[in-house]
Amino acid sequence: LIGGYMYLRSLLGPEDLLYAFYDAPELIASCMDTWLTLSDAIIAKHQEHVTLDEVFLSEDICYNNGPLISPDMIRECLMPYYQQLITNIRGRQIDQSRHLYVQIDTDGFANPVIPVYQELGMEVMSPFEVASGSDVVAIGKEFPWLVLLGGFDKRILAKSTDAIDREIERLLPAMRERGGFLPTIDHGVPSEVPYQNYLHYRQRCVELGG
Repeated sequence: LIGGYMYLRSLLGPEDLLYAFYDAPELIASCMDTWLTLSDAIIAKHQEHVTLDEVFLSEDICYNNGPLISPDMIRECLMPYYQQLITNIRGRQIDQSRHLYVQIDTDGFANPVIPVYQELGMEVMSPFEVASGSDVVAIGKEFPWLVLLGGFDKRILAKSTDAIDREIERLLPAMRERGGFLPTIDHGVPSEVPYQNYLHYRQRCVELGG
């Protein structure tokens, strides 16, 4: 589902939202109350029929140099609503023995917020945008408990197959030894990427990731 930050940004705009956290906290709280009520009601209908494996929050709360709001503001303005939603979901699971994963998806440099979302119970994160300084090999060492999705530089796909091989050979052996890594592109595949380059990338992932 759309995470709280992305939801607020779509309502208020990326710049006005940052001011609203300070100037209109009552508005932020009212919006998040609505987010929680709607999200919880829709998910509850699904849970009448299925046991969920994952809660995926599409957040986009980071940019090139780190989070767009402080960790303390995340804890104050977003976390209580996330915690209540996840508590409700866990309580409604048909199969109470099934593990529920929490995944946060954000572009940008996310390292500073990983410990914050760990407090929520996050175990999975994506997509680790390389252009923002994310390196899944280093992040995997710093946060050994974290499952990582992404981390392959989309820009390399538009280069040569040799360049693709070099990056695959840098990432896959180290991450295969670590475990907990699904090699995917660190964002959407750019339109300038030749189809054959993409097929080569996928084949090399199969060869080195198995």
